[in-house]
Amino acid sequence: MIKMDAPNLLPGDVFAACISRIRDPGLKLKMESIAHLVVAASADFDTLAAQTRLHQFVRQAIVGGVVTTAEMEGVYTQRMAKKSAPGRDAYDELFNSAPNGKCPLCGHRTVSTLDHHLPKAHYPVLAVVPLNLIPACGDCNKSKLAALPTSANEEALHPYYDNIDGDRWLFAEVVAGTPAALRFRVQTPANWSAVLADRVALHFKTLGLGALYSAESADELLNIRGQLETLHAAGGAALVETELLERASSCRMARMNGWRSAAFEAFADSAWFCDGGFSLH
Repeated sequence: MIKMDAPNLLPGDVFAACISRIRDPGLKLKMESIAHLVVAASADFDTLAAQTRLHQFVRQAIVGGVVTTAEMEGVYTQRMAKKSAPGRDAYDELFNSAPNGKCPLCGHRTVSTLDHHLPKAHYPVLAVVPLNLIPACGDCNKSKLAALPTSANEEALHPYYDNIDGDRWLFAEVVAGTPAALRFRVQTPANWSAVLADRVALHFKTLGLGALYSAESADELLNIRGQLETLHAAGGAALVETELLERASSCRMARMNGWRSAAFEAFADSAWFCDGGFSLH
């Protein structure tokens, strides 16, 4: 996961923009009557997320007793996410905030949507709250769709609040075969709490990151196999290992827990791989 700064957008301003063009007087009046609840919900979200207590956020199907879940979902889909919608500027700002356009949840695929950290179908008051909206790829968005945490251990990682790049936790190991493959895993640092360990393991499993990273590493090996064969012919396993360690070090400077960092280190650590296991012959 890639850590991101929380958005500076004010929830009250975003909600006001989204409902600004409602023509139905009755609906407009209902929406305006809950504006303070949206702002309060954002503040509650901020407090609970910082303390890994979002599982305690109160679910209400009818916001303020007057606005239905369907109506709040419509504020997002029709008045924020839709092109030319009055709240589209806020949507675009959130969408474009992802570092290098990459999904912060998987750290690999391209952003294509906004993910509701707590699903709007169950937490309608948060439908357009910026802190609840994360730029994401379609696959990650679908994988965690409608996930409802019941304890701190089940809370999904949140890029605005969680920073797990201070410690090394992503590792891989070579699976001998033709072609060689990698198996990725989460290895919990000793200084982590049990709650954080469970959350990272859940993140890795729910988003299918093991399979994603294995597939990407297979493609990476396809691209560098020729170079490794040339290095092996010139200097044997030692030269191959040196090259892979240099790649691992360079990648780790960019992202400690990036899949490439773990992949190159795992390749270098395998004597079998360095001595020709990378080859298809």
